[in-house]
Amino acid sequence: MKLILLGAPGAGKGTVAKLLTQIDGSVQISTGDILRGAVAAGTELGKKAEAAMKAGDLVSDDLIMGIMEERLKEDDCKAGYLLDGFPRTIPQAEALKELLEKMGEKLDCAVEIDVPREVILDRLTTRRTCTECGEIYNVKSNPPKEEGKCDKCGGPVVQRDDETEEAISNRLNVYNEQTAPLVDFYRNEGLLLSVKATSSEAVIDAIKEKLGIN
Repeated sequence: MKLILLGAPGAGKGTVAKLLTQIDGSVQISTGDILRGAVAAGTELGKKAEAAMKAGDLVSDDLIMGIMEERLKEDDCKAGYLLDGFPRTIPQAEALKELLEKMGEKLDCAVEIDVPREVILDRLTTRRTCTECGEIYNVKSNPPKEEGKCDKCGGPVVQRDDETEEAISNRLNVYNEQTAPLVDFYRNEGLLLSVKATSSEAVIDAIKEKLGIN
């Protein structure tokens, strides 16, 4: 399957993508993970992206499109791909459409995961991430067995800079101003599937029904 997952930060796009990869071998492509990896490695891209990410702002379209074109041409994408956190703006969506046409490919659908703002704020302000392996915890629903220490690798578990309440509020405002219009873009393209759900399983079921997957 070839899908775009739309939704505000914390809507559950990453969780849904991981579950979908188990269905048909499609690969999850998260621009956030790619960018955070570049920041950690201290690459040229990482240095350019770090300041924007810490503030909860968007990274420039040119940088993102360069990353995505290289990524979509890799061999593991032949089985399908799930775009998590991309595109984020109308220009990115238009550039992606042109890129896929050039590659002779097309999307199956764009899935909007619609979650209330208060649920997202609660999810993200209580989320913690291992700095070593990236494992995600929640201080309320899924804390590490030992506070501040990853169950899997023993690395430090911290609150990310872009998941403080101030940064999250900014990220949600940016989403509403720049990314939410993508819903109308993909509706006009005839590709939109909108799912109002706080459960990942409900979103998966809606996608499977839409695509005729048993």
